[in-house]
Amino acid sequence: MAAVLEAKDVCKSFGAVVAADNITLSVNEREIVGIIGANGAGKTTFVNMVTGYLKPDGGSIRHRGHDITRLAPRLIARLGVCRSFQIPQIFTKLSVFDNLLVALVIAERRDRHFFRAVRRAATVADAERILESYGIAGYRDQIAGTLPQGVRKLLDIAMATVGEPGLILLDEPTSGISVDEKFQVMDTLMAALKRCGSTILFVEHDMEIVERYAGRVAAFYEGRIIADGAPAAVLTDPDVRQYVVGAELHRRAETREASRC
Repeated sequence: MAAVLEAKDVCKSFGAVVAADNITLSVNEREIVGIIGANGAGKTTFVNMVTGYLKPDGGSIRHRGHDITRLAPRLIARLGVCRSFQIPQIFTKLSVFDNLLVALVIAERRDRHFFRAVRRAATVADAERILESYGIAGYRDQIAGTLPQGVRKLLDIAMATVGEPGLILLDEPTSGISVDEKFQVMDTLMAALKRCGSTILFVEHDMEIVERYAGRVAAFYEGRIIADGAPAAVLTDPDVRQYVVGAELHRRAETREASRC
């Protein structure tokens, strides 16, 4: 099976802090890989390097055999590598529909006419199709800044994937979403991305989400991958239980305690 993403010996430091310590990870076509780790383990740094928002100090990153290590984010996106962020990147004063129209126009690579109309028939049809695919058609005309958090996440990821990317990296897709919403949001999201044929990497703290949706898990600790394999094997690995799952349970307990105050 062909590798969509190959990171080899990738390193990144911020002063004395080592955020990536010789990370090597290969992801194959249509895999769904969950990335786990405590806060500060290097997960988001890795996503930022793959998508060009940070440049590694050493090592290489290849997409379908082509070196993308030093490319700018926009050039990487044009190759079909897209990402979402922990905080949804949406236009809060525009409607849901207009957010998608803007994303579609930006994603069009063949159209260089600056003053060409946004509401063209083909673009409007694409926006309507995406609304249905992500289950947010009922919010079509609602101002994005008033959306529930789960719908904001779906809109953000829908906007990131309008070009049907071959590789999508999701940074904590269920953060800020209620327990009652999280599985519905992930079911909708995964179904939409699978229809596009995308390979998916998602960073997640919620182990229930990881167990349910990841076909493979990579566990990060202090900038290193300490386990990589099937979810059942990784989540029962002694080092992962000590440094990742244990840390996550402690983080959840602190969050619950803070919410009571």
